[in-house]
Amino acid sequence: MKHQRALWLALLPAAVLILLLLAPLARLALEGFTGQLGSSEAVSLFKPWQDDYLRWRVIWSLAQAAITCVLALLLGLPVAWVLARFEFTGRTLVLRLLMLPFVVPTLVAALGVLALWGPRGLISGALGINLHDTPWLLLYGNLFFNLCLVVRAGVDALGQVNARQVAAARSLGATPWRAFWRVEWPAIAPWLVSSLCLVFLYCFAGFGLALVLGGQRYATVEVEIYTLVAYELQLGQASVLALWMLLLTGGVALAYAALEKSLAAPVRPVPIARARPHSALQWLSLWLALTVLFAVCALPIVAIFIKAIGALWTGATGIFDDETLAATWNTLRFSAMALVVATVLGVLHALAAQASVVWRAAAYLPFVVSPVTVAFGLLLLYPSLTASLFLLIAAYAVLAYPFVAKSLAGGLDSLPVQLGQAARTLGASPWRCFWRVTLPLLLPALRRGMAFAAATALGEFAVTLFLSRPEWATLTTLIYQRLGRPGQANMDAAMVLACVLMALALLAFLLIEWPVREDSPVRAGPRGSRKPLPNLPTQHA
Repeated sequence: MKHQRALWLALLPAAVLILLLLAPLARLALEGFTGQLGSSEAVSLFKPWQDDYLRWRVIWSLAQAAITCVLALLLGLPVAWVLARFEFTGRTLVLRLLMLPFVVPTLVAALGVLALWGPRGLISGALGINLHDTPWLLLYGNLFFNLCLVVRAGVDALGQVNARQVAAARSLGATPWRAFWRVEWPAIAPWLVSSLCLVFLYCFAGFGLALVLGGQRYATVEVEIYTLVAYELQLGQASVLALWMLLLTGGVALAYAALEKSLAAPVRPVPIARARPHSALQWLSLWLALTVLFAVCALPIVAIFIKAIGALWTGATGIFDDETLAATWNTLRFSAMALVVATVLGVLHALAAQASVVWRAAAYLPFVVSPVTVAFGLLLLYPSLTASLFLLIAAYAVLAYPFVAKSLAGGLDSLPVQLGQAARTLGASPWRCFWRVTLPLLLPALRRGMAFAAATALGEFAVTLFLSRPEWATLTTLIYQRLGRPGQANMDAAMVLACVLMALALLAFLLIEWPVREDSPVRAGPRGSRKPLPNLPTQHA
């Protein structure tokens, strides 16, 4: 009976995954292998490796993701160790603020990097340096999103280190450094490697940051796919590139899944007690760690506010015109509709997943596939629906609903089974039991998942570029349009619009998630994402 009920619950989300994710990917794979796409000239499946230009795009996409992983580990591990071992005023606030980059849309983050290091950036302008058409802008943007992921994974992993083992090593004469490498590092390494797999996926399949910060030379494969489709109409070549992207991301995702399985076993260690810094060196390490977090994860947001206030102060006009108001309205209504659909799908998926481990893992499918690949596959499979509101909202919902499903599944796992059994013995039907007992207890988890889903929908960019009409421009597409126009006035307008978009995302997140009081542990094996660690979001666009 339980499996039969789970089967009925899974029908709708299964149909959505098949029609809006698996079928478009199959169509994309078919075109990649056949190379036809209505053309008489087939495209070789190995074209990306035979063409010098495309080969550079693939190699650079892999390289920038790998470099970001190394930088995130070198910066994130010391910061995580400081946060895990020291107790200080504001520590809880710092850990909560680490969630901020997950809520910020990718275009907002890109503008924050430009506000700091762009042609007229706050830092680059003061230092007289020019980072235009260099890889550093994209790498810094990648770190903005992903450093906090490694830090959170490191903090949680260090909380799993057994204090007795460390004490035993120290009692046998090991120095603190040697005790770290021989005892702590082996315990936390799987967690960190798992988080680095996610970092690699997010950077390799990222679109918005690479589109704005990569420039002509350092654009990634995702940007190249968009360019081939939108500007050159080379659909065959784009499909081959998308197929290789799918194969490469799938391989990394399998490695991540294997690591996640190895971390699934419950442990009950005796954690190492945190202590307040007492020496000058410890206080210095704490301030250095906080400085790194501020410089990487907070400074771009501060820079956007400074630039936007400066633009408004100098009398920038035409920013809040009819075009902006229409884009704001489109952003709000598309996100609201997508959130409703995503919530329904997420609840059904989470309930059905209680009876199937395979179905639980299926919630990760939208995280593995990049939004560009999803949008391109939908474009190929449903050409007649390309400019339809139905397909646009459905694509939004597919990318957003896993956050609801993963958060709710975690809540269901921790729910005492005796409560439901007691309600059933008192004559409550399964529906009444869910409505009166289960749902009230799951509301915090549901709100948390909806908050991340809302932030994802508000900042969605890649799908909108592929499937939207000109009159359906959202704030993300309007920001991109302003960036593509010459003149400082358009850059000022883009900064102000970025502030508006970020404010909407933060407001939606806080309004939905604010009632949640308890902390939810985040670990590097499912941001259920980014795209995941279970209650963290994926950076899709």
